[in-house]
Amino acid sequence: MSTEPSMNPATPRPMGNALGILLMLAGTFVFVVNDTLGKWMVADYAVGQMLAFRCVASVAILAPLWFRAGFTKVFVVSHPRRHVVRLTLIIIDVGCFFWAVRSMKLADAMTIYMAAPLFVTALSVPFLGEKVGVHRWSAVVVGFVGVLLVLGPGGGTFGWPGLVAAIGSLAYASMLVATRDLRSAGGLSLLSTHTVVLFAACLLTWPFGWPTPTLTDSGLMLLLGPLALLGHALMNRSLSLSPAAIVVPFQYTSILWATVLGWLVWGHMPTIQVAAGGTLIVGAGLYILYREQVLSRTISDSVVEPA
Repeated sequence: MSTEPSMNPATPRPMGNALGILLMLAGTFVFVVNDTLGKWMVADYAVGQMLAFRCVASVAILAPLWFRAGFTKVFVVSHPRRHVVRLTLIIIDVGCFFWAVRSMKLADAMTIYMAAPLFVTALSVPFLGEKVGVHRWSAVVVGFVGVLLVLGPGGGTFGWPGLVAAIGSLAYASMLVATRDLRSAGGLSLLSTHTVVLFAACLLTWPFGWPTPTLTDSGLMLLLGPLALLGHALMNRSLSLSPAAIVVPFQYTSILWATVLGWLVWGHMPTIQVAAGGTLIVGAGLYILYREQVLSRTISDSVVEPA
């Protein structure tokens, strides 16, 4: 599932916004392809097994970067307890997503995960001390009504899979909040510790049964590693070229791609109830992004430069 935002501030350049949008669209599409392939694989293999293959491929790609940067710089981190919290949330997030999509439509699970910005807004108050005004709280309430529509009876996601996806979305949002609190950590360090710890967690599921994969399926599961890294690279580059407020809304195209691929591969289409709930979730998320941009401009305009 989705990605960790770059911690580097965006510096707009001529044509940077257009390129940033294209890269965000490409990164979003790559992640949905990754999730589609993952859903295909977990139909026959254990979630931990599939993710372990993905991590092995990712490590093979990242290892040269570790040698170049130095293992100490990559893996010796400040605030280790905060990193442990973040890594635990990543394991819950990824595990819940792929466990949920074994039993539910890809687009439905993606719609539930798109509620993450709502959770981030709510969690930023107690954990980051940020102030959220009535406009954004109203958007959060509307968005959660959309979540209830998606999860409610008649939406096709009612039951354990939908609840697990909601827990995963909350874990993903909590991870984003935790990552905000680790701005000083480099992108390579965050991605590398994420990969190594997730692999170790996957190995713990080995005793519960890993079916022997075919050569073709092994290759497909290994392909998940490069796809995930490519998605991260495209999104991080997008965020380095353009302000987050401009490019982040294009992540919502993941619902469109998930719907198209879900229909092409499995013949799945969202119900009217899920579509209505998804509309509320996306609308609320976009409004929160808009309000954050308005507040950012207001604060910037209120600063008086010294003579």
